[in-house]
Amino acid sequence: MPTIKDLKIGQQATVASVGGEGALRQHLLDMGMIPGVTVELIKYAPMGDPIELRVQSYELTLRLDDASRIEVVNVRDCAETGRSLAGIASLPQEKAIPPVNKLIDHPGLGEGGRFHNKKTEHPLPDGTCLTFALAGNQNSGKTTLFNQLTGSNQHVGNFPGVTVDRKDGVIRGHKDTLVTDLPGIYSMSPYTSEEVVSRQFILDEKPRGIINIVDATNIERNLYLTLQLLELNIPMVVALNMMDEVQSNGGSVNVNRMEQLLGVPVVPISAAKNEGIDELVSHAIHVAKYQEKPLRQDFCDPEERHGAVHRSIHAVMHLIEDHADKSAIPIRFAATKLIEGDKSVIDALGLDTNEQETVVHIVRQMEKESGLDRSAAIADMRFNFIERVVASSVVKPEKSREQTRSSRIDSVLTGRFTAIPMFVLIMGLIFYLTFNVIGGSLQSLLDTGIQALSDTCEKGMEAAGVNPLLISLVVKGVFAGVGSVLSFLPIIVTLFFFLSLLEDSGYMARIAFVMDKILRKLGLSGRSIVPMLIGFGCSVPAVMSSRTLPSERDRKLTVIMIPFMSCSAKLPIYSFFISAFFPGRGALVMLLLYFTGIAVGVLTAVISKNTRYKGEAVPFVMELPTYRMPRPKNVGQLLWEKSRDFIQRAFTVIFLASIVIWFLETFSPSFAMVTDSQNSILAVIAGFIAPIFAPLGFGDWRMVTALISGFLAKESVVSTLGILFGSVASLQQVLTPARAASFLVFCLLYTPCIAAIASIRRELGRRWALWIVLFQCAIAWACAFIVHLVTLI
Repeated sequence: MPTIKDLKIGQQATVASVGGEGALRQHLLDMGMIPGVTVELIKYAPMGDPIELRVQSYELTLRLDDASRIEVVNVRDCAETGRSLAGIASLPQEKAIPPVNKLIDHPGLGEGGRFHNKKTEHPLPDGTCLTFALAGNQNSGKTTLFNQLTGSNQHVGNFPGVTVDRKDGVIRGHKDTLVTDLPGIYSMSPYTSEEVVSRQFILDEKPRGIINIVDATNIERNLYLTLQLLELNIPMVVALNMMDEVQSNGGSVNVNRMEQLLGVPVVPISAAKNEGIDELVSHAIHVAKYQEKPLRQDFCDPEERHGAVHRSIHAVMHLIEDHADKSAIPIRFAATKLIEGDKSVIDALGLDTNEQETVVHIVRQMEKESGLDRSAAIADMRFNFIERVVASSVVKPEKSREQTRSSRIDSVLTGRFTAIPMFVLIMGLIFYLTFNVIGGSLQSLLDTGIQALSDTCEKGMEAAGVNPLLISLVVKGVFAGVGSVLSFLPIIVTLFFFLSLLEDSGYMARIAFVMDKILRKLGLSGRSIVPMLIGFGCSVPAVMSSRTLPSERDRKLTVIMIPFMSCSAKLPIYSFFISAFFPGRGALVMLLLYFTGIAVGVLTAVISKNTRYKGEAVPFVMELPTYRMPRPKNVGQLLWEKSRDFIQRAFTVIFLASIVIWFLETFSPSFAMVTDSQNSILAVIAGFIAPIFAPLGFGDWRMVTALISGFLAKESVVSTLGILFGSVASLQQVLTPARAASFLVFCLLYTPCIAAIASIRRELGRRWALWIVLFQCAIAWACAFIVHLVTLI
């Protein structure tokens, strides 16, 4: 039988069976790759693998090896999409809904107590904190909605896994509420560590309500998670996001009908435009306050597949009722997960041997009667229900303008012969604009202003007769240290501006698609490219974003490589040395440094892959979101956060480091002021370490001191050099351009800052953090030594 691997571009086929086993197979089923669904091959990656498919009205990436396990029938060249509704039972009293051209105002479930039984009401006491879990698929606009609800400033991106931490916020105007923004998940069958976080929060912390955000432009796949959340029997409201796009493309949703079918409030919103948010909040608070639970949790049809799935679920529910109560797991959810073979639920229920054997017999009988295995049968049951809901309440456009636009852009950015050149061109243009045009020009202006302010303060204090020691502290400690670092703020902001454009537009996901085959040679998947690219901005969020990778092996290999990606905190070092030793060659030197870091990181990964971390990279299964115009508000929030973080570090860590270094440089071991810094405490301390760096060409104690301060924050290297040398001319007397090159290479590769080390420790443990520090210092010394030798020849 043919498989998806055998399809040609533009061909469609009907899935007959999904092979494989384990978490990957379950993940594919949860994402809509089920028997009976239509798939279409859109394109191959530029290097021939992976491929891009269209399934359930969205784009999905899949490697050829995994595609070869999915058998298909009815291969064709027609434009027919979706799933055939033949043989799918109708919902009770289902009627065709005529097209509508505007959203319908509705008092719905949860509004004004329409479905609330006044006689038995037991509202939560006044003052009770109403906790909500904000849950939804990746790329559904979840974090944007969180910002609208809470006013929180949070990084909003368009690549799966941008939300890497639990984020809490109070709903504006409602002080007794707390919303938790959970990492995006496709189902309650976790595939990545982030999905585990979301699932465990809902199951263990039991929020008062759930706000389930659904991408209305991709409603079938999004509703799959909705059905699983309904099984948890927690008060819930569905937020249909991006309804503005649905309407603009000629589509519509009858929200009243959808509410009736799902049994929970359904509110059309546009999170990006702040439309429908007040109504959503009103619904959410009402259902949470009165604990109005979903009216529907049973989605299986007694007539569907001879009633096999229906009978199986209800039989298991009766069997495990006491165990579900004891373990505090909602019984419907427990039954479906038990049938799927979810190990964590099986362990939590604590069934005895006889009960386990009974479940096995029930499942086998279901598989025999339905013709599907346990996982496929449950997924098929859910998607059949979703098909009926959509057919009854949704009018969909044939193809949205966003999809058409994305296809045209992808023909260039992911084209066979244009993808790699365009990637190099885009990154080269970003670096050129950052360091030579926008960022560089603004840096010069800011540096001039800081220097003028420093001179003015020095003259003013001298005229006022201020103690020379205090003048030295302000001028040499504060202005020479913090001021020299602040001057590089424009470069850092400019770089993050361009990176945020790539992320919010959806191009980051395409880079992963294009680079997967290359990274697979390193033992990684294309998903690793995103943490690595974020590493060019800052290693801290890059390390944290590695949580999105499905396997521990991939996470560790990626974290090893991230510190070799030159972060923005090193930009002040590069810019300072380029202006002092390599004027007119800024772009060339910068590119060489960046590519050197990448090359060393790649070599490290190759060695690790063939020694400690043998094995194949995890499968590359990822959604490709449609291209979207980056929102100015989102980009502005990111730039503000990065600027604020940089300034805070400049006036905290760097300020403290500058004061400490000034003190150590100004006083002798007997705490007497020195006129020559060679007699200072700092010289004594650095003198013990300096011989280690003599073979590299920079054995001067002042250079060593700068490297030590760089462990606190990389920006401190420049401020320390400014304090110790006083001027660029003094530094040029100690270093030649060749020695400066060796120093730059060492700064590029040696241990990341203490904040990044703390992130690595949090993700991988103390031993890993210590090992990475020692390993990178050794690599940096070896590479700097090689550079020094080459320049001597």
